[in-house]
Amino acid sequence: MILKDLDERDILNGLRALLAEKGIADAAEIAARIAATDAANPGQGAAMVARAWTDPGFRALMLADGTKAAEAMGIPMRGLPPLGVLENVPGLHHLVVCTLCSCYPRAVLGYPPFWYKSAAYRAKAVRTPRALLREFGTELPADIAIRVVDSTADYRWMVLPERPAGTEGWDAARLAAIVREGDMIGVTIPSV
Repeated sequence: MILKDLDERDILNGLRALLAEKGIADAAEIAARIAATDAANPGQGAAMVARAWTDPGFRALMLADGTKAAEAMGIPMRGLPPLGVLENVPGLHHLVVCTLCSCYPRAVLGYPPFWYKSAAYRAKAVRTPRALLREFGTELPADIAIRVVDSTADYRWMVLPERPAGTEGWDAARLAAIVREGDMIGVTIPSV
Protein backbone atom coordinates (compact mmCIF):
# COMPACT_ATOMS: atom_id res chain seq x y z
CA MET A 1 0.00 0.00 0.00
CA ILE A 2 1.32 3.46 -0.79
CA LEU A 3 0.74 6.55 1.33
CA LYS A 4 -1.79 8.14 -1.01
CA ASP A 5 -4.06 5.09 -0.53
CA LEU A 6 -4.20 5.65 3.24
CA ASP A 7 -6.98 7.72 4.68
CA GLU A 8 -6.50 10.25 7.45
CA ARG A 9 -7.68 7.83 10.15
CA ASP A 10 -5.08 5.22 9.09
CA ILE A 11 -2.31 7.81 9.18
CA LEU A 12 -3.35 9.09 12.62
CA ASN A 13 -3.62 5.56 14.02
CA GLY A 14 -0.18 4.73 12.65
CA LEU A 15 1.30 7.90 14.11
CA ARG A 16 -0.25 7.18 17.52
CA ALA A 17 1.10 3.62 17.44
CA LEU A 18 4.59 4.88 16.54
CA LEU A 19 4.54 7.45 19.38
CA ALA A 20 3.54 4.73 21.85
CA GLU A 21 6.12 2.28 20.49
CA LYS A 22 8.89 4.89 20.89
CA GLY A 23 7.73 5.72 24.44
CA ILE A 24 6.98 9.33 23.52
CA ALA A 25 3.26 9.35 24.30
CA ASP A 26 0.72 6.63 24.91
CA ALA A 27 -2.89 6.64 23.71
CA ALA A 28 -4.16 8.11 26.99
CA GLU A 29 -1.70 11.02 26.82
CA ILE A 30 -2.65 11.74 23.22
CA ALA A 31 -6.36 11.62 24.04
CA ALA A 32 -5.82 13.93 27.03
CA ARG A 33 -3.91 16.46 24.89
CA ILE A 34 -6.62 16.43 22.21
CA ALA A 35 -9.31 16.92 24.87
CA ALA A 36 -7.38 19.81 26.46
CA THR A 37 -6.86 21.48 23.08
CA ASP A 38 -10.52 21.12 22.17
CA ALA A 39 -11.61 22.47 25.58
CA ALA A 40 -9.29 25.51 25.45
CA ASN A 41 -11.13 28.81 25.03
CA PRO A 42 -10.65 32.53 25.63
CA GLY A 43 -12.31 32.16 29.03
CA GLN A 44 -9.15 30.46 30.29
CA GLY A 45 -7.01 33.43 29.29
CA ALA A 46 -9.60 35.82 30.72
CA ALA A 47 -9.43 33.99 34.05
CA MET A 48 -5.65 34.39 34.01
CA VAL A 49 -5.98 38.13 33.30
CA ALA A 50 -8.56 38.60 36.05
CA ARG A 51 -6.39 36.76 38.55
CA ALA A 52 -3.38 38.89 37.55
CA TRP A 53 -5.48 42.00 38.14
CA THR A 54 -6.45 40.83 41.65
CA ASP A 55 -3.41 38.85 42.82
CA PRO A 56 -0.03 40.64 42.67
CA GLY A 57 1.89 37.40 43.20
CA PHE A 58 0.14 35.73 40.28
CA ARG A 59 0.66 38.85 38.13
CA ALA A 60 4.40 38.67 38.83
CA LEU A 61 4.45 34.95 37.94
CA MET A 62 2.44 35.55 34.76
CA LEU A 63 4.82 38.26 33.56
CA ALA A 64 7.91 36.24 34.50
CA ASP A 65 6.74 32.88 33.11
CA GLY A 66 3.39 32.66 31.34
CA THR A 67 3.73 28.89 31.02
CA LYS A 68 4.02 28.39 34.79
CA ALA A 69 1.14 30.82 35.37
CA ALA A 70 -1.07 28.86 32.97
CA GLU A 71 -0.15 25.60 34.68
CA ALA A 72 -0.95 27.19 38.06
CA MET A 73 -4.45 27.79 36.65
CA GLY A 74 -4.74 24.11 35.65
CA ILE A 75 -4.04 24.67 31.96
CA PRO A 76 -1.78 21.88 30.62
CA MET A 77 1.27 23.31 28.83
CA ARG A 78 3.52 20.24 28.57
CA GLY A 79 5.08 19.93 25.14
CA LEU A 80 3.87 23.34 23.97
CA PRO A 81 5.97 26.38 23.08
CA PRO A 82 6.62 28.73 26.01
CA LEU A 83 3.98 31.37 26.73
CA GLY A 84 5.10 34.96 27.12
CA VAL A 85 2.85 37.66 28.54
CA LEU A 86 3.12 41.28 27.43
CA GLU A 87 1.78 43.87 29.87
CA ASN A 88 -0.02 46.91 28.55
CA VAL A 89 0.89 49.88 30.73
CA PRO A 90 0.21 53.61 30.49
CA GLY A 91 1.98 54.80 27.36
CA LEU A 92 2.56 51.32 25.85
CA HIS A 93 0.11 49.01 24.07
CA HIS A 94 1.04 45.56 22.70
CA LEU A 95 -0.37 43.94 19.58
CA VAL A 96 0.27 40.24 18.85
CA VAL A 97 0.57 38.88 15.32
CA CYS A 98 2.08 35.84 13.67
CA THR A 99 3.67 37.17 10.51
CA LEU A 100 4.30 33.74 8.97
CA CYS A 101 1.12 31.79 9.64
CA SER A 102 -1.15 31.52 12.66
CA CYS A 103 0.98 30.78 15.75
CA TYR A 104 -1.37 31.41 18.63
CA PRO A 105 -1.49 30.55 22.35
CA ARG A 106 -4.22 27.93 21.82
CA ALA A 107 -3.79 26.37 25.25
CA VAL A 108 -4.96 29.58 26.93
CA LEU A 109 -7.10 31.23 24.23
CA GLY A 110 -8.46 28.34 22.17
CA TYR A 111 -8.41 28.28 18.39
CA PRO A 112 -7.44 31.56 16.72
CA PRO A 113 -10.17 33.73 15.26
CA PHE A 114 -10.44 33.54 11.46
CA TRP A 115 -9.13 37.07 10.96
CA TYR A 116 -5.95 36.38 12.97
CA LYS A 117 -4.78 33.99 10.24
CA SER A 118 -5.57 36.34 7.36
CA ALA A 119 -2.84 37.91 5.26
CA ALA A 120 -4.60 41.27 5.63
CA TYR A 121 -4.43 41.20 9.44
CA ARG A 122 -0.80 40.12 9.43
CA ALA A 123 0.26 42.80 6.96
CA LYS A 124 -1.69 45.64 8.59
CA ALA A 125 -0.49 44.70 12.07
CA VAL A 126 3.10 45.21 10.95
CA ARG A 127 2.69 48.10 8.51
CA THR A 128 -0.09 50.21 10.03
CA PRO A 129 -0.92 48.91 13.50
CA ARG A 130 -2.78 52.07 14.59
CA ALA A 131 -5.05 51.86 11.52
CA LEU A 132 -5.62 48.16 12.17
CA LEU A 133 -6.67 48.89 15.75
CA ARG A 134 -9.16 51.47 14.47
CA GLU A 135 -10.77 48.73 12.36
CA PHE A 136 -11.46 46.90 15.64
CA GLY A 137 -12.86 50.06 17.22
CA THR A 138 -9.74 50.73 19.28
CA GLU A 139 -8.64 54.34 19.12
CA LEU A 140 -5.44 54.96 21.05
CA PRO A 141 -4.14 58.46 21.75
CA ALA A 142 -1.12 59.46 19.66
CA ASP A 143 1.14 59.50 22.73
CA ILE A 144 0.62 55.76 23.35
CA ALA A 145 3.31 53.68 21.67
CA ILE A 146 2.25 50.47 19.96
CA ARG A 147 4.64 47.53 20.13
CA VAL A 148 3.90 44.76 17.62
CA VAL A 149 5.14 41.37 18.80
CA ASP A 150 5.51 38.35 16.53
CA SER A 151 4.19 35.06 17.90
CA THR A 152 6.24 32.20 16.48
CA ALA A 153 6.41 28.43 16.41
CA ASP A 154 9.02 28.71 19.19
CA TYR A 155 7.26 31.23 21.45
CA ARG A 156 3.63 32.22 21.90
CA TRP A 157 2.46 35.58 23.22
CA MET A 158 -0.64 36.98 24.89
CA VAL A 159 -1.40 40.43 26.26
CA LEU A 160 -2.17 41.34 29.86
CA PRO A 161 -4.38 44.38 29.23
CA GLU A 162 -4.65 47.30 31.60
CA ARG A 163 -7.40 46.92 34.15
CA PRO A 164 -10.21 49.34 33.32
CA ALA A 165 -10.97 52.15 35.74
CA GLY A 166 -14.17 51.64 37.67
CA THR A 167 -13.54 47.94 38.36
CA GLU A 168 -12.07 48.40 41.82
CA GLY A 169 -13.60 45.91 44.25
CA TRP A 170 -14.75 43.53 41.52
CA ASP A 171 -14.05 39.85 42.08
CA ALA A 172 -12.11 37.73 39.59
CA ALA A 173 -15.23 36.19 38.01
CA ARG A 174 -16.76 39.59 37.29
CA LEU A 175 -13.45 40.87 35.90
CA ALA A 176 -12.98 37.81 33.69
CA ALA A 177 -16.42 38.44 32.17
CA ILE A 178 -15.25 41.75 30.67
CA VAL A 179 -12.04 40.35 29.12
CA ARG A 180 -12.47 39.47 25.45
CA GLU A 181 -10.24 37.45 23.18
CA GLY A 182 -9.22 40.59 21.30
CA ASP A 183 -8.06 42.19 24.56
CA MET A 184 -5.54 39.38 24.99
CA ILE A 185 -4.27 39.79 21.43
CA GLY A 186 -4.20 43.57 21.71
CA VAL A 187 -6.71 44.53 19.03
CA THR A 188 -9.22 45.70 21.64
CA ILE A 189 -9.09 46.94 25.21
CA PRO A 190 -11.42 45.88 28.03
CA SER A 191 -14.14 48.28 29.03
CA VAL A 192 -17.02 48.38 31.49
